[in-house]
Amino acid sequence: MERVVVVGASAAGSTTAQTLRREGFTGAITVIGDEPHLPYDRPPLSKQVLLGTWPVERTSFGASTTYAEQGIDLRLGVRAAGLDLGRRVVELSTGEEVGWDHLVVATGVQPVRLSAGHHLDGVHVLRTLDDAVALRKSLVDAESVVVVGAGFLGSETAAAARRLGCEVTLVDAAPAPMAVQLGAELGWMISELHAANGVRVVGGTAVTGLLGESAVEGVELADGSVVKADAVLVAVGSRPATNWLEASGLPCRDGVLCDEAPAGVHAAGDVARWTSQRFGTSLRLEHRFNATEQAVHAARRILGQEVVFDPVPYFWTDQYDARIQVYGVIAPDARLVVVQGDPAARKFLAHYVSDGRVTAVLGWNLPRQLRAERALLTAI
Repeated sequence: MERVVVVGASAAGSTTAQTLRREGFTGAITVIGDEPHLPYDRPPLSKQVLLGTWPVERTSFGASTTYAEQGIDLRLGVRAAGLDLGRRVVELSTGEEVGWDHLVVATGVQPVRLSAGHHLDGVHVLRTLDDAVALRKSLVDAESVVVVGAGFLGSETAAAARRLGCEVTLVDAAPAPMAVQLGAELGWMISELHAANGVRVVGGTAVTGLLGESAVEGVELADGSVVKADAVLVAVGSRPATNWLEASGLPCRDGVLCDEAPAGVHAAGDVARWTSQRFGTSLRLEHRFNATEQAVHAARRILGQEVVFDPVPYFWTDQYDARIQVYGVIAPDARLVVVQGDPAARKFLAHYVSDGRVTAVLGWNLPRQLRAERALLTAI
């Protein structure tokens, strides 16, 4: 009987295991997760959970009985400490070893922290359910909030904090929020969105320190100014959770290199890097939809299906009354071309054009129209 071990119990790991069962795999499946919680969805953490509109239980993918009924051995609160490719075993933090015929690495990413200040009460990162619960408690009690980093996570958290009535400052080294992810022009539009909702946006500025004795009191900026803060979220990026693989010999460079992995080893979700023939580049995507797609692909490869993974990436962000959705890959030199609607009305479609071709399409509050635009990318 074949044995599948999945390391990582979030969206990618849970989906891999359940897809295997749904599509007929009868061997043993073990899912190892370092958190004590049942597998849960992460996108609501920076939105519904922070706002308190969802109870934490609603983020769960299913009850523990669901996994038991499917014959999935779910081991929670246990960390993978090492991998022996030769003996095909995962070494656990408990000292136990779990053997496998197929291994799926779905350990996701870890937040990058500032060089100092994380010991102060009121300073948070946001990756796990426990992180979200702790951050919500701080936001409910806080008057002044500083969000350091204005990518997806930071921008969504700033929006949530503002909706909770906090005075919010959003700080980033880039000139505008999400400029790195969506380009400068969209970044300025998002900056205006935050400003219109009462958030102070400070772009092009580094944070040099977090101030306070036992609890955070302020954030020092590179120009020497200090922004008062009762709560701080540090959202300055993430790195693939591959430390446990360092001595294994598994090819890892900013993620597990799927194209170079040995037979029987797969990766899915935020930790996985692969070459997209469609877009002609190496990709590692920290997007929820990709975690599901890649997990299904990994499961089908384990089942012996000859499948190629080269999807059109999709991601979205919800901030205030704006739903911003993107299909494709945004090249650093891409030019933004509005093709429908009006950015001033916050309802439009745009193409990202690089080397004379459309590589991504974006919709701001036009979900139905954007789905039709996706066809431009499927032919690439």
